[in-house]
Amino acid sequence: MARLLNMVPYFQANPGIGAAEAAAELGVTTKQLMTDLNQLWMCGLPGYGPGDLIDLSFSEESIEVTFSAGIDRPLRLTSLEATALLVALRSIADLPGMVDPSAAHSAIAKIESAISGREFTGPTLPVPVEAPSVATVRSALEHDHALRLVYYSASRDEVSERVVDPIRIVLVDNNSYLQAWCRQAEGVRLFRLDRIEEATELEEPARPPVDATDEIAALDLFVDDPAVPLARLLVHPDYAWVLEQYPMHLVATHADGGIEATMRFATLDWMARLLLGFGAGVTVLGPPELVTAVRERSGAALSAYSALAEDNAFARTGLEEVGP
Repeated sequence: MARLLNMVPYFQANPGIGAAEAAAELGVTTKQLMTDLNQLWMCGLPGYGPGDLIDLSFSEESIEVTFSAGIDRPLRLTSLEATALLVALRSIADLPGMVDPSAAHSAIAKIESAISGREFTGPTLPVPVEAPSVATVRSALEHDHALRLVYYSASRDEVSERVVDPIRIVLVDNNSYLQAWCRQAEGVRLFRLDRIEEATELEEPARPPVDATDEIAALDLFVDDPAVPLARLLVHPDYAWVLEQYPMHLVATHADGGIEATMRFATLDWMARLLLGFGAGVTVLGPPELVTAVRERSGAALSAYSALAEDNAFARTGLEEVGP
């Protein structure tokens, strides 16, 4: 529906444009575009007769809107609709990469002005400065160019450099990601925008495989890959919240409320550090190398605390009292 409604003002602004060029700009195939145009022909105002329906003149060589059925008239929002729109705009304006922040805040100011009845004179609040890497990502998507990224991977706790073919920006679990074909991994990957340390737009065109542009491709952040090590964990009842914060899969719930779960991890060091942060709230059941890593790290931490306590005790008893 959104695509169909956007087509009317688009073709009014580009009268006589060819189907192939329009399809490329609108991000659809020529076949889908012609299907949409045939559907638009049946849309319009109640009455559904001449003068009510949208009228088009189109072929693969030229497309033109001859009657817009009022789509080009200013939209009148109710107070409830305007409020809902403002809430949505404010939500996406604060998410990196989802929209141009200056355009979003300008729209917010105009809607607020219309609601209050005061004349719009421009945004009164400072527009947040968009991170250079995020602006570069949006530019590469707009121009269909490849990107060179310097990216921090939290699961591996490392920074890597790679060349990717951007596909789209998506919102997953309240974080915005670049969905792209990674040439290094030879697969579709999601790159969280606030973890992209540097982005360089390349002159070469993006060339993701056709099947990689499927909207649902790689939207699962934590694919259950058997090649990735699997940790078996016992979560204390008071720590049940960790299952919502981390990609864990519930295996069983014990009579005492303890929860047995599994979690894939990329590197042993990263997983051991994560689990140590939970203290006694999460117990490692396997694999053996992870149990050993957590035991060794926790032992080293306890030894360091003991040594620090002994040093402090010696410092207190070794002070010489001076004065009366």
